[in-house]
Amino acid sequence: MSEPLSGKEFKTQLREGRPKIGLFLNSHSPTAAEQLAHSGYDWLLVDSQHGPMGYETLSGMLAGIESGGAISLVRVGMYTDRPGIQQALDMGANGILCPYINTADEARQYVSCVRYPTTGTRSVYFPQRSMNKRGLLGYGLEWNDNAIAAMQVETADCIKNIDEIAAVPGIDILFLGQNDLCMSMGLYEKYKFPDMYTSPELNDATTKLINAARKNNKILGIFLFGSARVGEFLEKGFPFMSLGNELHHILTQTAAYVNDCEKASKEKSKIAWTRRPTAMF
Repeated sequence: MSEPLSGKEFKTQLREGRPKIGLFLNSHSPTAAEQLAHSGYDWLLVDSQHGPMGYETLSGMLAGIESGGAISLVRVGMYTDRPGIQQALDMGANGILCPYINTADEARQYVSCVRYPTTGTRSVYFPQRSMNKRGLLGYGLEWNDNAIAAMQVETADCIKNIDEIAAVPGIDILFLGQNDLCMSMGLYEKYKFPDMYTSPELNDATTKLINAARKNNKILGIFLFGSARVGEFLEKGFPFMSLGNELHHILTQTAAYVNDCEKASKEKSKIAWTRRPTAMF
């Protein structure tokens, strides 16, 4: 296994346009996190916003990700979640994804929690996992360069204020959340699923985001379910991509197995096997 990238190197490669593909983790499983860290994904994000993991479980998941050499991120509650940001970084996360930022002031509050003084207000403490390899000075003095500060672009207000938000120093990645943005813009009410994802309104909002990111040298990221639109968003300049989450991976692969079994049973069994009905598929 090659030496893991530093956060600074990771961000540099993204700004050069090198794609970095990753996955969200929602199953509060250190075992799954460790296995997926060896899967070839560049980064894994522990989703404490929508996943039921406490700090102890988060610690185990981050340790598992580190063992596989992937970049680790944690999605926290929001920009006011200073304890969640502090704990995730002390446990060794390479960066944070912050949801529900709507103004430049909220973005500045978030960035402050991520970075050490004098550019931020992150508290210093020793010993902790983040400092195990390089010690307090080796880690602490370079942290502000290595920190990965990503924020979600997921509301109509965020798009409205995106030029001011994108200009905030210390924000590295503007991460488009199409699902929430469509909800916020009322597109689920206006369009039949999944037409909202190709609607002119969402396209206009995405274009405004792209322009703001390019003007301020920010990295563009996006959450996708699966790989069908990867090429499209690579062409649009989104090098940082999630292909959904591990629970979605489990369900889609399971559906493929179930389909194969149904087909085989219809062809070979006297009594065909059919799946148990569920709301998922």
